[in-house]
Amino acid sequence: MTTLTLTAKRQATFPKETCEALGLKPGDVIELESRNEGGGRVWVLRPPPTRTRDWIGCLGSRAKKVTDHSLLAVRESIAVGRKGGA
Repeated sequence: MTTLTLTAKRQATFPKETCEALGLKPGDVIELESRNEGGGRVWVLRPPPTRTRDWIGCLGSRAKKVTDHSLLAVRESIAVGRKGGA
């Protein structure tokens, strides 16, 4: 069994093996749930929910490759779009 020691600020460091098993990285949020099981109180730790981000970059194949991100280029692109051009 692994033990944790709390600091004066109530912080604990999880062993590397535990973090790897839970898939935790610095900054992740852990869900902590209290349950009554077998006549006693137990605490359940869960890793953060897995969020798929398949939508990130999904429109890249439909967009023009633009290298000029100046304000003038952005305004010209908006003007072309308003005229219905490509």
